[in-house]
Amino acid sequence: MDKVIIKDLLARGIIGVNDWERKRPQDILINIILFTDTRRAAETDNIHDCVNYSTVSKKVQAHAESSQRLTVEALANDLAKLCLEEKGVQKVTVRVEKPGAVRFAESVGVEIERSRDE
Repeated sequence: MDKVIIKDLLARGIIGVNDWERKRPQDILINIILFTDTRRAAETDNIHDCVNYSTVSKKVQAHAESSQRLTVEALANDLAKLCLEEKGVQKVTVRVEKPGAVRFAESVGVEIERSRDE
């Protein structure tokens, strides 16, 4: 299966369980792999036959910035569901990270994989 990749999408939102995390937005780093079949899009060279990564990115970023989830697990699951609503997406891998959340680590996060037939 082919892949459409959205790499290092930065959002700023409320995420976390600590009081200080609930008061101000933090950086949220999102990586997504959308599994799809690109053959028709390659043949027609028409955006309507593609998974539109711009549209997906905007939806994902808007949700991450407005959802105010407690855990990265919950946010990752939300984002996977959004991606699977897109026409042509059969499976998705979503990684959600919180840069600088743990001392001496560049970031911490979670990566999940979901498919339409789950």
